[in-house]
Amino acid sequence: MKYFMQSAPTAFLAGLRLALAALLWAVLSPAGAQPTGRDFDHVKTGFPLSGAHAAQRCESCHLNGVFKGTPRDCASCHLQGARLAKSNIVKPAQHIPTQQACDTCHGTQSFAGAKFSHAGVQAGSCQTCHGGAMAPGKPAGHLVTQASCDTCHRTAAWLPASRFNHVGVTAGTCASCHGSTATGKPPTHIPTTVPTAMPSCDSCHKSGFTAFRPARLHSSVAVSAGCATCHTGGFPPAVGKPNTPVHAGVTVCETCHKSTSTWAGAKVDHSTFTVATNCASCHNGSTATGKAGNHIPVGATNCFACHVTASWRPSKWNHTQVAVAAQCSSCHSGAFPPADGRPATHIPYAALTGVGIANCDTCHAGTTVWTGARLHSKLTLANQCANCHTGNYSPGSRKPNNATHVGVTTCEGCHKSTASWTSGVTFAHSPANAVGTGTCDSCHNGTTAKGKTATHVPLTGGTAKCDSCHRSQASFATAVTMNHAVVTASECKSCHNGAFVTQGITGALAKPANHIPEAQLLNGAAMDCKACHIGTTVWTAQRMNHNGSLGGGAGWCKACHATGTAFLGTMQKNSLTHQRKTPLQIDCSESGCHRPLGAKGTSFVAW
Repeated sequence: MKYFMQSAPTAFLAGLRLALAALLWAVLSPAGAQPTGRDFDHVKTGFPLSGAHAAQRCESCHLNGVFKGTPRDCASCHLQGARLAKSNIVKPAQHIPTQQACDTCHGTQSFAGAKFSHAGVQAGSCQTCHGGAMAPGKPAGHLVTQASCDTCHRTAAWLPASRFNHVGVTAGTCASCHGSTATGKPPTHIPTTVPTAMPSCDSCHKSGFTAFRPARLHSSVAVSAGCATCHTGGFPPAVGKPNTPVHAGVTVCETCHKSTSTWAGAKVDHSTFTVATNCASCHNGSTATGKAGNHIPVGATNCFACHVTASWRPSKWNHTQVAVAAQCSSCHSGAFPPADGRPATHIPYAALTGVGIANCDTCHAGTTVWTGARLHSKLTLANQCANCHTGNYSPGSRKPNNATHVGVTTCEGCHKSTASWTSGVTFAHSPANAVGTGTCDSCHNGTTAKGKTATHVPLTGGTAKCDSCHRSQASFATAVTMNHAVVTASECKSCHNGAFVTQGITGALAKPANHIPEAQLLNGAAMDCKACHIGTTVWTAQRMNHNGSLGGGAGWCKACHATGTAFLGTMQKNSLTHQRKTPLQIDCSESGCHRPLGAKGTSFVAW
C-alpha cells in the first residue's frame, strides 16, 4: 500500500482519500448526516476555525484531498493570484500600502471594520492613506489647514480631535472657522459690537487658543460708561444689577463701581446725602452694610448723624450728641465695641459704696479718656484704702513687702494724703517703738526707713541709738539734743568744722569767721576747742587759756586786745598807751601791768 500511494497518480490518490473519508463518515456518523468541516475538531490540528472559516467546507482549503501542507497564513489565499483567489476575498488594489500580515488588522469574522495598527507609521504621513481613497480623509467641511492629521487627531479615533494647534493662524481670522466649522459664539454671548467694535474672537479670548475661558474682556476693550450694555443678566457670566432699592433707577454702573475685576468695594456717590437722608433704607444689612448686632444703642438716630459717607470709621460720634450724665454704663458695658467696658481689674466699687456700680462719670469726668479718674474726691476713704490698694486693681498700688508694713491693714494710720503716698506720711509708732526704747535703728537703717546720712556726726563705735539725740518721732530735725557721750572720742574740731549736716540742720557748728585766731596763742594750732570751751551744751561756757603766751612775736597780746579788733568775746580792747605808764610800749605783756611779764593779773589765765 505504501508503494502504491507513493507511485499512483495524484488524481487517483486524491479520489481514494476522499472515498476513504466518506466511508469512515458513513460508518461512524449518525444516519443521514452530511460530512462538513464543522463536524471535525479542527482545534487539534493547531489551526482553530473561527468566524467565516468555521462555515467553509473542507475542500475549500484542502485542495484535492490533501491535508498536509495546507497554508495557514492569510496571504496564501487572500491575495490576487493565490491558490484560492477565485472563491475568497482578496486584498484590493487600493488597499493601504503595508507589509504587515492581514491578521494584523483583519479578523476572520469580516474584512470590514479592520483595526489598523499605526505602530511604526511615520509622523506627518497620515495623508498617504487618509486621502479619501484608501482610508477616510478630511470631510468637505473640515477646518482649513495644511497641518498633518496627527497634529490634532489620534490613531484610535478621529473624534474627539485634540486641541487644534493655532500656531500660524492669522490674528483676526477666528470667525473664518469659529461659527461654521468650529465652535462659535453662543446665543448668550455678550454683544460684541457694543460698546466698541470687536472684529475677532482673539480680542478677548487670549488664552493661547487653548480655551475660550477665561476671556479677558475688560483688559482688552474700553468699556467706560458701557457696563450696562452687557451687565443686564442676559449674558452670563456678566451679572446684572440686583433688584434692590439702592440700584433702582441706576443705569450707569461706573458711577459707583470703579473696578472691572470685582463688584466689591463700590463707592456709592453720597455727595448729595444730608441728615434727612434715610440711610437705613439701604444700610439695613441686606442691601448694604447695616448696624452690627453690637452697635451702641442709638434708637432711631439716622446713620448720617455719626457716620460720614466716605467711611464708617472713624465716626462723628461725640458725647455732646447725647446727654451722658448717669448713662455711660448703658454703652460702656463691654457689649458694644469700641465702647469698652469696665475691665476685670477695675476697683471694687461696690465694696466702697455698698450700692454696686454707679455710673462711670461718678469718677471719670472726661469723655475722651478714662485716665485721670477722680476717685478720692468722690468717695469717703476713711479706713477703706486697703479695699483697692491690694495690687490687683490697676493703677492702685499696694503696700510694699517690708518690715514696716508687716501686719498693717489700715493705710490711713500713716498716709494722710490721697494725692501721694509719700506726702503727709505720719508713721504711727507703737509704744514698743517709743523714744527711749532704743528700737529706732530696727527700721531707720536706710532700707526699711530713712537712716543716717553720709555726713552724720561719727558716733561711738557706730552703735549709738538714734534716740540718744533725736527725741521726736515726727521729725529728725526737731527736738534734737546733742549727746556728746555717744560721739566718738576725738577732738572737738574734728566735728565742729562745718562738714557734718544732718536733716538739713548744721549738726556740728564750726567757729565763726571772727573767732580769735588760735595761732595767735603759742601752740594755738595744736589746741582743741575744749582748751577754752569747757561746756558741751553752749559755746559761752568758756575759759580763756593764754598758756604759752609770753609776749613777743606770735604771742603778742595786742593782736587781739588792740582797739579796733573785731574778734568775738568779752576781752578788753585798748590802745597800747591807754594808761600812759611806759612810753613806747611794744605789747601789753611788756607794759609791766599785765602778767606774765608784769606784776598784775592771774598767771596764764587772766591778765
